[in-house]
Amino acid sequence: MRIGVPAEIKESEYRVGLTPEAVREFVAAGHDVSVQTGAGSGINASDQAYIAAGATITGTSAEIFSDSEMIIKVKEPQESEWTRLREGQILFAFLHLAADLAQAKGLLGSGCTAIAYETVTGPDGQGLPLLAPMSEVAGRLSIEAAGAALQSHNGGRGILLGGVPGVPPAKVAVLGGGVAGTQAARMAVGLGADVTILDRSLPRLRLLDELFQGRAKTRFATVAAIEEAVCAADAIIGAVLIPGAAAPKLVTKQMLREMKKGAVLVDISIDQGGCFETSHPTTHAHPTFLKDGVVHYCVANIPGAVPMTSAQALNNATLPYGLALAAEGLGAIMKTPGLRGGLNVHRGQITHPAIATSLGFAATPPEEALSQRAASAPAFALELR
Repeated sequence: MRIGVPAEIKESEYRVGLTPEAVREFVAAGHDVSVQTGAGSGINASDQAYIAAGATITGTSAEIFSDSEMIIKVKEPQESEWTRLREGQILFAFLHLAADLAQAKGLLGSGCTAIAYETVTGPDGQGLPLLAPMSEVAGRLSIEAAGAALQSHNGGRGILLGGVPGVPPAKVAVLGGGVAGTQAARMAVGLGADVTILDRSLPRLRLLDELFQGRAKTRFATVAAIEEAVCAADAIIGAVLIPGAAAPKLVTKQMLREMKKGAVLVDISIDQGGCFETSHPTTHAHPTFLKDGVVHYCVANIPGAVPMTSAQALNNATLPYGLALAAEGLGAIMKTPGLRGGLNVHRGQITHPAIATSLGFAATPPEEALSQRAASAPAFALELR
């Protein structure tokens, strides 16, 4: 298969779809890989390193999209990219469609087959193995971001997360006890903060209680518990995930008005629309904004701040799935439950039920969509709910 790796164009995104090590695996399996010149510069991977791995260096993104049967990248395609996708082409990347109607329409109109890293499941249909490493990175970085935002010159309360002898530490509330939330709590506990984790899964809370051995408190996430924890906290980490769907708004505008002035909200869920009612996406160049005296950190690609770590971790997870797609194309999706879970769009149809519900489209089951021939109607002829 002909595989293309374009340079990322989203602001402050320095990761790359394939590292030179991953390229070597695809080439060893008999595939042709084209990499846009400079695509690996953010991870200090030169064009020469890609050539040594067996790739061909291509000058422009337009050539990559035109000549490739499968596009492997990191972040969701921007408008200048989705307009270059075509029917029969596979896109393998993070998409986060539930919060991005424009991109969804663009992918539907292209006729391509789009597989989202964030909804690919494990072999047993459980877990999110391609999202997990980036959730680990984002969870850990969220505490670094919170600590910086709490500093007075950044608009924060002027509190050190871990305190010092004789001075109490900051109170940190983590909303969501999944991978990102657990890693955030781990970092906050390690710095000596007073940490509370809120989740609606009792089995998960039991696991977290055992994991932290009393170093972090756990609470069942009722509305009242969230409100109490948020109003008492100096920093709140939003780490809520419903696979494929838009994130629920757990912190309302009313709660925000009752929070401490200079408190910090870090919204890891911003890719899925954010779990704070007042969130909107920010960038690494301008990561925060102030609303009702509360600092909001809502960077939509948090792991992009550490691209060398993130790109390697992401490639470690995506490689077996990418190799399967390269070897068998759509047949790999039919044979692999995890890839069927990752299928979001195929030939003008939404195939993931949570995404369809979030966007107001009718969903076509993956098996049904894959068994059909090319769609005769454009994406916008799909029946709306």
